[in-house]
Amino acid sequence: MSPRRRRPSPKTAALLSIPALIAALIVGALSLGETEAQPYPTPGTVASGVGSADAFPAGFESAGNARDVLATIPVRGRAPGTGYDRVARFGTAWFDVEKNGCDTRNDILARDLTEVTTRGGCRVLTGILDDPYTGNRIAFERGEKTSQAVQIDHVVALKNAWQTGAQGLTDERRRELANDPINLLAVDGPTNTKKGDGDAATWLPPSRASWCGYVARQVSVKAAYGLWMTQAEHDRIGEILASCPDQQAARSPLVG
Repeated sequence: MSPRRRRPSPKTAALLSIPALIAALIVGALSLGETEAQPYPTPGTVASGVGSADAFPAGFESAGNARDVLATIPVRGRAPGTGYDRVARFGTAWFDVEKNGCDTRNDILARDLTEVTTRGGCRVLTGILDDPYTGNRIAFERGEKTSQAVQIDHVVALKNAWQTGAQGLTDERRRELANDPINLLAVDGPTNTKKGDGDAATWLPPSRASWCGYVARQVSVKAAYGLWMTQAEHDRIGEILASCPDQQAARSPLVG
């Protein structure tokens, strides 16, 4: 008859489980240190956040499927940047094109930030930005050393617009392009600085979840203002929109 095995006491069992617990904690800590690659949106799906079909703030009207709108945009080479000047060609930043008493920068901050505090009902003092370009949460505080942490990006950069047809627009229409809400996003300042005047062929936001909404905005702006795209830009945008076939373009509130 074999001897009966004694069950370990609760105290002994707890001691025996400590090594396994330590091993599990080590594995968990290592996994937290890993950065998981952001998957490219699967064809037939729409990425969440800024990349989703509701990428435009409430109140915007759809201009149709973004891929259909893309097909209407001419493809040409980029014109020289000769004559480009931000103020002379597109007006002083930021003009109150909506005539609501607030300049465009404050309008976009109030639209894109949460937990907003203002002075005089217009000047945004503080707020929280869930940055579409990086996925980071940024605390905005107005001040000489802090305001640039959040910048307002022209999704179609103004110099890019100048080189793809805006030279032929009137001064008034260029000023509208520079202040059009569909062309503006509050974003992480350093990331916006890195973008410069790049188009979709040369620069995309670090967060892939934002790509569908980002390029749809570029399609929306270029279609609204009669601008063209380079072949590389057109092809890259087409590739991205193929992964989110339901993505909508937006109708500009400034262009009839």
